[in-house]
Amino acid sequence: MADTIKVAVSGAAGRMGQTVCEAVEAADGMELAARADPRLQETLAEALEAADVLVEFSTPESVLQNAAAAVEAGVHAVVGATGFDLDELRQRVAAAPGDAKCFVAPNFAIGAVLMMELSRQAAEHMPQCEIVELHHDRKVDAPSGTAKRTAELIVEAGGDVHQPIHSIRLPGLVAHQEVIFGGEGQTLTIRHDSIDRHSFMPGVVLAVRRVGEMPERFVVGLENLL
Repeated sequence: MADTIKVAVSGAAGRMGQTVCEAVEAADGMELAARADPRLQETLAEALEAADVLVEFSTPESVLQNAAAAVEAGVHAVVGATGFDLDELRQRVAAAPGDAKCFVAPNFAIGAVLMMELSRQAAEHMPQCEIVELHHDRKVDAPSGTAKRTAELIVEAGGDVHQPIHSIRLPGLVAHQEVIFGGEGQTLTIRHDSIDRHSFMPGVVLAVRRVGEMPERFVVGLENLL
């Protein structure tokens, strides 16, 4: 990858997309090469022609196709949008020609990654738990990608996540999650709160820097880059 990483942002007119654009412009060694969004009248194909890395924060209906198109065009993809078929994207990336890579993070906040890791550790000792995730009322998918990823990690550690995951959508929220563990005579709650979208930006910038160096073509989870 060139010394200056040329970054295209998909979903650039959205709240997260706008914040990502600002973070890329402020980051050393990065250039905001394109803002792909129907509202900005710039197509994904046009954006990919100018980019080394695509940061994907569009809608659940378009994220899979957009990320796959990037990899198939030889552009690394960093995916933050959720609500799509992860296994299908993994298959599309594996079948794509070339060696472009795809990184997917259910949550880019460092604190959220720590929350998930601590929940995985807790599940080894207190296996019974429930997950409550809370997001702004414009988030269309439920449960969130973070909640589903947390459940996967807990189950892998031998825990049992009571279903369903509780999803709350209300104005005034950004992104919040708590995992409540129960044992005989005690409970343990692990909670993370993002109160501003800028909490995700260090993780996004890290992923843009690292995606081209990943040993595997498809990686899920920011913990794998830390």
